[in-house]
Amino acid sequence: MEGLRSMEKIRMILDGVRDGNIVILEEGLSPDEESKLIEVTMTEISPDDFTGIEIETYPREEASDQSLLDRLMGRESTETLTVIGPANQIETLHKDDQLISALVSRK
Repeated sequence: MEGLRSMEKIRMILDGVRDGNIVILEEGLSPDEESKLIEVTMTEISPDDFTGIEIETYPREEASDQSLLDRLMGRESTETLTVIGPANQIETLHKDDQLISALVSRK
C-alpha cells in the first residue's frame, strides 16, 4: 500500500471489509487517513448491506525499532499495527499491552 494515495488505500480497505475480510495493516494509517476512513465508512453504512467497521490501532513501542537519538530524546516509535474488520462480524476486540484479540463470527 506504500505507493497508493490516501483515497486508494481507504477504498482498498473498505472493499476488503465489505467482502467480509479482516484487514491488518502493518504500518497503520496516518491520523488524517484514519479520519477519512471513518468519514467514508459513515457515508456507506446501510442497515441491510453494510453495518460499518471496527478499527483498533496498536502502537509498537519496541526500543529496538528506534534510533539511539530517538531514545535519548524520549521520542516514541510512531509505527503501528491496525486491525480493521466488519462491525457485524467482530464480536469482541480487546487490546492490552501485548495482545490484540478478536472474536469473529461467520455471518
